[in-house]
Amino acid sequence: MPLRILHVLSSNFFAGSVAYALQLAERQSADGHDVYMATDQAGLSDKFTCLPLPVSDRSLVQRFRNIRFLKKLLREQNINVIHAHSRAASWIAHYAVRGTIVPLVSTIHGRQVKHSALKSNDIYGEKVIAICPQLVEHLANELRMDRRNVLFFPNPLDFEVLRHISRTRPHNGSVVISVVGRLNGPKGAHISDLVTHVFPQMLQQYADVSVQIAGGEWDSFPDEGKEAFARLQSRFGERIRYLGFTNQALELMANSDVVIGAGRVAMEALALGSAVFATGEACCHGFVTAANLGDAIGTNFGDILSVAVPFRPDTAAIANELQAYITGTMVADVDIDELSRIYDLNRIMPEILGIYSSAIMRKLSPAPIPVLMYHRVPDTPINTRHRTFVTRENFEKHLRFFTLRGLTAITFQEYLAFSIGEKPLREFPKKPFILTFDDGYRDNFHNVLRLARKYGYKGVMFLLGDFSVIGNFWDVGEDETANRIMTTEQKKAFADQGWEIGAHTLTHPHLTKLSNEDALHELQDSKNRIEQELQTKVVSFAYPFGTYDARIKELVRQAGFDFGIATDSGGITIEDDRFAVFRVNMFPEESLFSLFKKTSSWYRKYYQRKRGK
Repeated sequence: MPLRILHVLSSNFFAGSVAYALQLAERQSADGHDVYMATDQAGLSDKFTCLPLPVSDRSLVQRFRNIRFLKKLLREQNINVIHAHSRAASWIAHYAVRGTIVPLVSTIHGRQVKHSALKSNDIYGEKVIAICPQLVEHLANELRMDRRNVLFFPNPLDFEVLRHISRTRPHNGSVVISVVGRLNGPKGAHISDLVTHVFPQMLQQYADVSVQIAGGEWDSFPDEGKEAFARLQSRFGERIRYLGFTNQALELMANSDVVIGAGRVAMEALALGSAVFATGEACCHGFVTAANLGDAIGTNFGDILSVAVPFRPDTAAIANELQAYITGTMVADVDIDELSRIYDLNRIMPEILGIYSSAIMRKLSPAPIPVLMYHRVPDTPINTRHRTFVTRENFEKHLRFFTLRGLTAITFQEYLAFSIGEKPLREFPKKPFILTFDDGYRDNFHNVLRLARKYGYKGVMFLLGDFSVIGNFWDVGEDETANRIMTTEQKKAFADQGWEIGAHTLTHPHLTKLSNEDALHELQDSKNRIEQELQTKVVSFAYPFGTYDARIKELVRQAGFDFGIATDSGGITIEDDRFAVFRVNMFPEESLFSLFKKTSSWYRKYYQRKRGK
């Protein structure tokens, strides 16, 4: 089921943030989502619904009008998520979603100044996307944003499109240097320095060098730069040109030997195979090579540093580097495969949809959802050192208590369906909780299935992928009869009655003791075998013995799971970490008070304060 996505952005001039928003919206529309965009300019794209809205007008009266417009749009179009792309857009979107279940996601493209009228960073919404690592540090350290809600995702590039753009200018020994970027603000001042102090030397010294400048906002270009440009043009004619804003920027960069720029310009030029001299608003990296690519990515190719420091480009150093490139004494070479791995649109788009999914649930269910962990449910007490059982009689008492509390059992699969728009958000229960059972003991079939059906509950059954296992062999010395595992037919009965089936590895090992290869085998094969044997989709995985670390969590994600379920550890809410979902053990002696605690939304924070985990 497609999401209904509203993008909001300032577009009074064309910047990298506009290109970013357009690319996301067009791709989301192509993928079948219902996409709307509210922005200053109507008709930015004909591939989705583009609605004119003066987002850049920050007058108080217009802001209130903008908020009313967005609120009406949310209702009429049943929007699932708003994605804002500027501080002005985040501000009006924040007030538009107040009192609704619609979440706000903001992409931040540059350093932010904390507004004196705001008491918190709530205007940016449930999730924040920062386009480079230095920006993450700025938001966390200077604006005190919660790092768990700030995620680094770079501006994506569509390499399929870029592969179809190739150089058409012949390699005849001439060198074309293209400066691409807007001419206002700090970037305009830096380009002015190049025109005044660097290009005269290049043009005079090398007759086969030409310079072209592409970008809007000429009226805001410093007077010093305009005067220097006029002098150079009168002296060198067409060897230096101002092209203005162009819709053919990609073709221009593909036909350039050197592109001087920052941000998205630098990324696209590298992907097109041109040499890139990265200099932006915050710093200068010089020519981008394999050696400094990581640093350049960190600052969005010179545009952003975590701490603001005065910066003016060293024109003498820039001239020396350009001279070294022109004379062939230095080579600017970057691994395109590495660039593709980082910036590929096909990788980043699913991740952004995942951010939407997380934001939807963080807004819909901000309090922790109780997740209860059961194992055996025998007729009578059994002899076990772990005491991980609840008798049939007590389990029925638990179910009666859950009913009295007005709890509604959901599964991780249902939780996921709400988060991706497959189930209407208005149907999400007011008091949800999740029942889970590990290992698939035979008494679960005889006692749990019947009682759960009687009280109208369903849960999540975590099974081993090896269907030949007939008993618990990992807890040595315990009651063999009580530890018998269900048959395939009995397991299938749970799936047939609407239970979610999750994976629990093939052989119940301590995953942290395994190599990556062996752990992935346990994870992927258990998922595949369960899906094949029981004809059900597996989205959740329970860590055997509750043991995991960052490496194992990443392997669980790589294996195709949407959730990793822990034991007595993990995040406060599911959205704090979907691969470390906290759940609590249920024991034989649970009292009414302990049941009340363990099914209360405050219990997770209480447990963390008490146990420190």
